[in-house]
Amino acid sequence: MKDFYTQLNKKLYYFTVVIVIAIMIIGLLMGNPRFGKFDAGYIFHTGLVIILSACLLLYPKYITHVFRLIIITAASAYFYTLFFLYPDTWSTFIFLCFIPAIAILFFDSKLFYFSLLLNSVAIMFTFGYIMLFDNGYPYIKQDLFGNVINFIGSQVIIYFIFYLSQGRIKKQLLYYEQIQQAERLKTTGQLAAAVAHEIRNPLTVVKGFLQLYQKDARFSEDIKGNFTLLIDELNIAEQVITQFLSVAKPNKETEIETVNLKVVLQSVTDLLHSYGLLHDNKIELIRVEDCYIAANNIEFKQLLINIIKNAIEASKIGDSVFVSAGRNKGFVEIRVVDYGQGMSEAEIKSLGTPFYSLKSKGTGLGMMICYNIAAKYNGTIDFESTKGEGTTVTIRFPSKNS
Repeated sequence: MKDFYTQLNKKLYYFTVVIVIAIMIIGLLMGNPRFGKFDAGYIFHTGLVIILSACLLLYPKYITHVFRLIIITAASAYFYTLFFLYPDTWSTFIFLCFIPAIAILFFDSKLFYFSLLLNSVAIMFTFGYIMLFDNGYPYIKQDLFGNVINFIGSQVIIYFIFYLSQGRIKKQLLYYEQIQQAERLKTTGQLAAAVAHEIRNPLTVVKGFLQLYQKDARFSEDIKGNFTLLIDELNIAEQVITQFLSVAKPNKETEIETVNLKVVLQSVTDLLHSYGLLHDNKIELIRVEDCYIAANNIEFKQLLINIIKNAIEASKIGDSVFVSAGRNKGFVEIRVVDYGQGMSEAEIKSLGTPFYSLKSKGTGLGMMICYNIAAKYNGTIDFESTKGEGTTVTIRFPSKNS
């Protein structure tokens, strides 16, 4: 498995394999009751040592599922051979219990379940054979039930280890992918910010000439109307570029002030009052306590304007948007409630994603800026919404004494 191989140093792998092979050879030559007889059992034992050693040494060159299966099969055959050839050695039974643990080293779930099932079936036949035909395993026959329980317990422990290991590996892989994605986004964002900055200059020149032509008496009113339309579209383009640059290059040196929430909310609602009237919507401050937060006043206003403006646009004609604010367990909470179109869970999860917007002409950058501002001052933004029934936005910031 390539993931396994890349995480493990090549020298360390071969060093470990050499130690394993050395232990197998020592077991073959030293203190072996069959050494010197060269009977069929000893020859078979020797053959398995050679096969398993070759597989372990060749594995880094053939990192495939099939080759891993061959290694597991050869290792299982090797341990069962030791068990049957040397019945007086009780430690061979321990090796049988931990055969599935070999598959954990490969981080291969299919191979693990295969070895777990194969080993369970093989041990059943082994115990059955010992009870019916063979009298050479006194340490097993003396407490057969206890040995069965021990075997089951060992398999459960191995499965638990595998389950935890697999979960951690998946989380690490996901975290690694997120880091890679973040690096790609960072590079892309830097390039895009540079491009956006360069695009703004020619747009300003084009807009300036259009404004000049708009005042020129030689052009008819119809043509001037087209100029107005072009200028409006350029204004939209400039707004998108400004929002994008504020996301790509946030100002980290903004001045932090003690912001009076009541004053700021009143200012923002007054500012958006006329915008709400365009859609016959009202903004109602239903309860606002005197509370303070540590933030930049301009950025905090920008956050509130975006949230309340979104609520107005999501509302039905004639509906009101309700805004309240107060303290709650060391935090200042601002709640913006509308009874508009609402959002699904999938739509809520996508909020703040660049260029994802529920508006026909939206860019999604406004909501992304809101999340960035909230995070900058240790705040949070939470959405509760039901499709067709409306949305409640809860904005929390750490409270600050005046």
